[in-house]
Amino acid sequence: MAAHLSSGRVPLTALREAGRRELRAFLDKCAGSKAIVWDEYLTGPFGLIAQYSLLKEHEVEKMFTLKGGHLPPADVKNIIFFVRPRLELMDIIADNVLSEDKIRCPQRDFHILFVPRRSLLCEQRLKELGVLHCFVHREEYSLDLIPFDGDLLSMESENAFKECYLENDQTSLYHAAKGLMTLQALYGTIPLIFGKGECARHVANMMIRMKREFSGIQNPILPVFDTLLLLDRNVDLISPLATQLTYEGLIDEIYGIQNTYVKLPPEKFAPKKQGEAAKELPTEAKKLQLNSAEELYAEIRDKNFNALPHMQAARSSLANHTSIAELVKDITTSEDFFDNLTVEQEFMSGIDTDKINSYIEDCIARKYPLIKILRLVCLQSVCNSGLKQKVLDHYKREILQTYGYEHILTLNNLEKAGLLKPQLGSRNNYPTIRKTLQPERYLLRLQRLCASKRSPGTVARPARLAKH
Repeated sequence: MAAHLSSGRVPLTALREAGRRELRAFLDKCAGSKAIVWDEYLTGPFGLIAQYSLLKEHEVEKMFTLKGGHLPPADVKNIIFFVRPRLELMDIIADNVLSEDKIRCPQRDFHILFVPRRSLLCEQRLKELGVLHCFVHREEYSLDLIPFDGDLLSMESENAFKECYLENDQTSLYHAAKGLMTLQALYGTIPLIFGKGECARHVANMMIRMKREFSGIQNPILPVFDTLLLLDRNVDLISPLATQLTYEGLIDEIYGIQNTYVKLPPEKFAPKKQGEAAKELPTEAKKLQLNSAEELYAEIRDKNFNALPHMQAARSSLANHTSIAELVKDITTSEDFFDNLTVEQEFMSGIDTDKINSYIEDCIARKYPLIKILRLVCLQSVCNSGLKQKVLDHYKREILQTYGYEHILTLNNLEKAGLLKPQLGSRNNYPTIRKTLQPERYLLRLQRLCASKRSPGTVARPARLAKH
């Protein structure tokens, strides 16, 4: 079932199994039939730990999405809320509990599982709303590191960058440290820790403190990992701003990959019988899981899209990826995609980074999605160590006049995070930083744009570290 988690150099099945054990232990505390009410954000990550079959084995009969008002009818003894520790969710939970008919369901028990941490603030809110006493069990489930693939773990903390750099909130750093301690409990203590950046330093210090707290419990396991490298996201802001050019990267750029799943337009996947026109096209999006369990995908996921071999739909997996490739190709062969890529490459090569860019102006005039505009403007800013004040003011004015003045907060947050800023000195430090990180050379000739396979600066460091 989880063979793809054993495909890397270190099998990650033990981490997944530890999560399943913790989940089973909690479910068994709630004796009798159960219904789970899900914080919708958690369904994807939990799906990578435990499928419905495991829940069913432990008497889970119904599952609902957390919404205000009455809970859907369910003839079960236990109602369990799986939620993140968010105050706004506590209000919805209280609404659900208070709306329950105690006369019809006098023996029903409520339980709450906070993911990844129990919160005193949330419990206080439940107390203020008069429902805290209704919960038989109030516990936490440490979903810190989720195994996505044989060589990939994720915290799925989408607000971590914002919390660290805008709100000065170190909660996500604490979760990272806890997750790494769990990893060491399963795979042995990592002897060497390297880091770059203030957040990396905080995580390392938290790990050292946690290790001291549990100094009496020594882990006899021989270390599987010999080195841990912690890197702040702001060490390399260019990689998340530039367009991804690998097969997997372009699928994510165009359609979005969530918890290893992608939803695609269904028409390309409609079965075609020879000599017969399709009578009715499917309307529901085609949902596919993308991980190394599929040999073909594992082989092509990191290849540059233009370097992919010609694929014939001989098997179902080949047919799927042929259809995906056709969908992606429709985008990558467009003039606008090429123009966008050209501008990105020019910025990263240090060309005209100190001027107002005509392509960005054109995109704003055509009201392209704001996220596209912001990525380009921030990329220009990062590559130029900030924008000249008149250039920055011009972009701000154009964006606010076109997309609305409510985005002034967005622009302020980007400045606060260091993604968009005025150039305070006359010196552009990007060429020096680029040389220090020693990424693989990006393309130099325009005709080779789509054949580019740039290694992010954050990849260059581990590669050099591995050599030593």
